[in-house]
Amino acid sequence: MTEERRKVHRNRTLKGGRIVTNDGHSTFDCTVRNHSDSGAKLVVASIIGIPQHFGLTMHDGRSYACETIWHTETEIGVRFL
Repeated sequence: MTEERRKVHRNRTLKGGRIVTNDGHSTFDCTVRNHSDSGAKLVVASIIGIPQHFGLTMHDGRSYACETIWHTETEIGVRFL
């Protein structure tokens, strides 16, 4: 079992979103699996092409500037900036 390092509890969710890069010219669909006021876990088809810093637009209209903290081939842990 891995050690929990988050300072804030994240709420489980299943919401659609879009990763926005390149001044809005490139987007990647994602699913937000958990979130808090400080960050989220995103599920993507692949992390290839997704930069360290990007925008996240939720289908409910919320938007965040994000920084990648960790990733696997299909998941990204982000901190909201």
